[in-house]
Amino acid sequence: MDHTKQDKHSGEYVVEGDINLTSARGKWVEGDVNEQTKELLEKDAKFFLHQSMSTPCLDVLKNCEGSFIESVSGKKYLDFHGNNVHQIGFSNPKLVGRLTEQLQGLTFSTRRYTNEVAIKFAEKLTSVCPKGLNRVLLTPNGSSAIGIALKLARAVTGKHKVVSFWDSFHGASLDAISVGGESVFREHMGPLMPGVERIPPPITYRGIFEGNEDKALEYLEYVLSKDNQIGALLAETIRNTDVQIPSEKFWKGARELCTKHGVLLILDEIPIALGRTGKMFAFEHYGIEPDILCLGKGLGGGVIPQAAIVTRDEYNTFGHISLGHYTHEKSPLGAMAGLTVLDIIEEENLLDKVKTHEAFLKNALYKLHRKYSLIGDVRGMGLLWGIELVTNRTTKEKAVVEAEEIMYECLKLGLSFKVSKGNVLQLSPPLTISQEELEKALEILNEAFLKTNAIV
Repeated sequence: MDHTKQDKHSGEYVVEGDINLTSARGKWVEGDVNEQTKELLEKDAKFFLHQSMSTPCLDVLKNCEGSFIESVSGKKYLDFHGNNVHQIGFSNPKLVGRLTEQLQGLTFSTRRYTNEVAIKFAEKLTSVCPKGLNRVLLTPNGSSAIGIALKLARAVTGKHKVVSFWDSFHGASLDAISVGGESVFREHMGPLMPGVERIPPPITYRGIFEGNEDKALEYLEYVLSKDNQIGALLAETIRNTDVQIPSEKFWKGARELCTKHGVLLILDEIPIALGRTGKMFAFEHYGIEPDILCLGKGLGGGVIPQAAIVTRDEYNTFGHISLGHYTHEKSPLGAMAGLTVLDIIEEENLLDKVKTHEAFLKNALYKLHRKYSLIGDVRGMGLLWGIELVTNRTTKEKAVVEAEEIMYECLKLGLSFKVSKGNVLQLSPPLTISQEELEKALEILNEAFLKTNAIV
């Protein structure tokens, strides 16, 4: 993620995420929402603390179902963002039913007590992981899962340092931004957690190691060989924000280096696990296993905050340390949500469905790439895709203004998605999306590109 900076096209300040500090956001509110919505947006801005990437808001929602979110004015958007929680779609009736039933029984599990649904969830979660990953700790959110993983790595290795990649995102809490690589989250934060070594990530488009993952591995090996206080490598298996996909060669090499130097591999799959890439976990594409796996977001089915870490039985030797100790650790509602999400993915064969949709999306987006010179790169896997916009394919100058124009045009036509790094359209629809809904989304995208006069 880039620093908040002044865009040379518009002279205005832009940040990562949906661009909310330019005049286009004001124009959207003035011209594309009704008076009731304007009034509610004004109240939202009055009472909530403003922060980058959240304020001001685009619209006011009253409902979410399946692949759609719906505003108070009745406008529907196909949601290709969903904060990465909507693997099984919004308001999945099976999940709503099970949570409703759970609310009639045990609603909270007090410290030092357990409950059957939490045990079933842990059993189910470990059953879909590789055999070596069979111990679980539950927590309400992804940032906390990262914190647990970091503490466990220190306990296991006796080493306090961690390596992570620049531009990575691992959560918004102080410890998570300390190990993350997105600069905007560290602005004005002062001293952060020490012992973090950040290195350049493997990137196929842009970056100092563009197209040269061997150099990225060489850099990683150099750092690990020079500092014997490094106990963990924390990384996103696939970078979610702007969809960066390392090769199998890279990940197998990184796994070997971690093993060689006694470093635990912590994979953050909080936004991308649970079928989004066409497999239950993204690391399965690479023939590797992490030492600690961090999960969250979609684990709660888009209804209940739920996250977890899954790790090895051999690390279950720290009963004297409070690694998590969160109030809602074994939440019956969170556990029911997670258990139901895993059941739905299996029962509805969502992994196979994702692979079918992947083929369609790949073909459709590559056609857009050939058609529009504004598109510099298309990359993705399963139902996670990034469209990187450039003003010139040779120089790769970011098309920030054009990305914003396309985003707002798509919103007008009923398609919502995230803009990452100022110029990457990130598409992340529910895994339950229909073929017709996918086709409608592509029609909207095509129409938006047409209006920018970006034809090759």
